[in-house]
Amino acid sequence: MDLDTVRTFVAAADAGQFQEAAAELAVTQQAVSKRIAALERNLGVRLFTRTARGAELTIDGQAFLPHARELLRVAERAVASVRTGRRPLRVDVIASRSAQSGLMRGFHHAHPDIELDVMMLFDIETAVAAIRSGAIDASFRAVGAPGRPLPEDIESVRVLDEQLQLLTGPAHALAGARSVTVADLAGHRIWMPGIVPGTEWAAYYDDLVAEFGLTIEATGPNFGSDALLDTIADTPALATFMGEPTRLVWPAGHGLRRIPVTDPTPVYPHSLLWHRDNPHPALPTLRAHLTATTAGHDTTGTWTPDWAIPR
Repeated sequence: MDLDTVRTFVAAADAGQFQEAAAELAVTQQAVSKRIAALERNLGVRLFTRTARGAELTIDGQAFLPHARELLRVAERAVASVRTGRRPLRVDVIASRSAQSGLMRGFHHAHPDIELDVMMLFDIETAVAAIRSGAIDASFRAVGAPGRPLPEDIESVRVLDEQLQLLTGPAHALAGARSVTVADLAGHRIWMPGIVPGTEWAAYYDDLVAEFGLTIEATGPNFGSDALLDTIADTPALATFMGEPTRLVWPAGHGLRRIPVTDPTPVYPHSLLWHRDNPHPALPTLRAHLTATTAGHDTTGTWTPDWAIPR
């Protein structure tokens, strides 16, 4: 159904005269008549009756009017959903239970009036392409990995250092430790099936392995965090890394242990990415919020790859 004819019908119904509707819509009276006639042909009914006082709605016209108004409201909402400045701020995070998701929950709590669309794209190349096309406004990513330079029109700032912890089942050899050093992890199997070769997080863990001689296995399908927790709980020989801010829930019988890693503490460097010409009015508010709530963390005794942009 042509929305111009629907809009013309509503204007004529409100005005009661085709001439006044034409003036409101900045078209000729003849154009109004043609649009109404086209809508009537489409519906197969008469919508108006011409009288000495102008145009009055028929019974069918009265029945159609509330639906016509709703059509126009739906169309307006559809346009607003994709129009920068009126649509929600679109931000990409890696996973729903990740540290970046926690940052966005904090932002929403501080600014509940700002509408948000939080989505999960795959890797940094996909995220950057979406930022450049305007499909999203910002993304949380680790940037600077060799062979993955950011385009000149993409800005970034490091906003969060996510400390890694060791997650073990109750029968693991390190389960009783209050903390472990990176050296303590040598010879232990760390299972992380979510690592995908060629991604920025794969580059991070490749460098972690090379730096400290760790054994990280990414074999097997990634069935998600619940399946990972089940396997770690039931397999004494396996452990995994988990970000300190990551909030997970598991059955009490799993007996899982979250153990801090020290000397040094590996941290995953999250940066916020955005297009330098992005006009969304909420984007500066997000950047200011992250600057105020995540800046000033002490990086003494931590490790990040050499390619990570500095704080």
